[in-house]
Amino acid sequence: MRGKLRYAGLLALLLLGITGLSVGLYELLRGAKLDLPSAFIRVAMWVLFAFLVLLILRYVGLLWFSYLNHLERDDEDPLHMPPVTILVPAYNEGACIQGSIRSLLELDYPRYEILVIDDGSKDDTYVKAAVYEGDHGRATVRVITKPNGGKARALNTGISQATSDFILCMDGDSALHPATLRRAIRHFEDPHIGAVAGSVKVVNRTNLLSCLQALEYIEGLNMVRAAQGFFRLVNIIPGPIGIFRKSALQKVGGYDHDTFAEDCDLTLKLLMEGWQIQYEPGSIAYTEAPEKLLDLLKQRYRWTRGILQAISKHKRTLVDPRRGVGVTFTLWYMIFEGIMWPSMNCFANVLFVYVATKYGTALPLILWWGQLTVLDLAAALYCVVVEEERLSLVPYAIFYRAFFALTIDVAKLFATAEELLKLRMDWGKLDRIGRI
Repeated sequence: MRGKLRYAGLLALLLLGITGLSVGLYELLRGAKLDLPSAFIRVAMWVLFAFLVLLILRYVGLLWFSYLNHLERDDEDPLHMPPVTILVPAYNEGACIQGSIRSLLELDYPRYEILVIDDGSKDDTYVKAAVYEGDHGRATVRVITKPNGGKARALNTGISQATSDFILCMDGDSALHPATLRRAIRHFEDPHIGAVAGSVKVVNRTNLLSCLQALEYIEGLNMVRAAQGFFRLVNIIPGPIGIFRKSALQKVGGYDHDTFAEDCDLTLKLLMEGWQIQYEPGSIAYTEAPEKLLDLLKQRYRWTRGILQAISKHKRTLVDPRRGVGVTFTLWYMIFEGIMWPSMNCFANVLFVYVATKYGTALPLILWWGQLTVLDLAAALYCVVVEEERLSLVPYAIFYRAFFALTIDVAKLFATAEELLKLRMDWGKLDRIGRI
């Protein structure tokens, strides 16, 4: 209780700080006498600053509901811990598959099986995984191989061969925290819960780019899932860590292979069928993030197009809330995050740089970056404290908005345009270094 009160005090201070600094920034803008003869530019600027108000409300809402979800956490061990099957789809993961399996053998759980599905790898993935095949006390390891057909088909193969009523799906290049299963399985005591999304953290914090991604995963992804978890409406169960009822997976037909974001597509299918989806921050997967800019852009390009493909499959629900108002809102929120916000951010930076060049005032650009940086710093500090992460990540929020987020937003816009034009794309698998 004392810890939760401490978090409440921190949240209150951050919300007050956001309010005070936001008011100060807007007073500065209102008091500035900007000589802008173009009516279009004046209107565009006020539209953008109105959009900033919406972003402030977004951040405040996410902080508040993620805190409420945090209050509901119960760190006691569940009364019933049924067997769990862990699916590890792997394609050319020879550099890290053994590290992943070793992490799974260290899980603190009474009984579980590890099923590695080699998806026709061209390297030594199968040979390295087969070394661990057999009984390891609490865990049993099985390794199967199949012709290459993609991650979705590999997971469906695993689902069909799983011997447990609960299934954990992960990536072959990830590792799990020892308490992952204990923390997640208790949520299934509620029969309405069809799946639990875990927390993904970056393991290779080796340069500026990977450290910015470490902050992004904690603030930009986990905070959103925590807030959505309060409503049991998590919209993307991350590929590296998702725990499911086998019956729920079977009811929706498992994974489809017609998008480049099979995890997002499956999550939406579960929501459409009325299943609730919770978030569990104690179920942690450690993943290897891209360390080169080009690799990062390829990854986000694929994510964006895949999410848009998944939304398109369920576009009727955007205007037909019979599946539930919450599901319709979730789809619109995904459009806001994936299209509207990146578009507004790119437009704002272009417009404000033009204003600075044409009219000799950089104040609007400074206010835009300043407001977003204030929001990012507040969210970063809260998330780092709640997730017991390193405080050294917080200062990266200063660079996050000016460099990282803008670069990602540009990639999202290109991906959106190409998806609308139906341009051909391939999976674009990243080459892993083997940090796990």
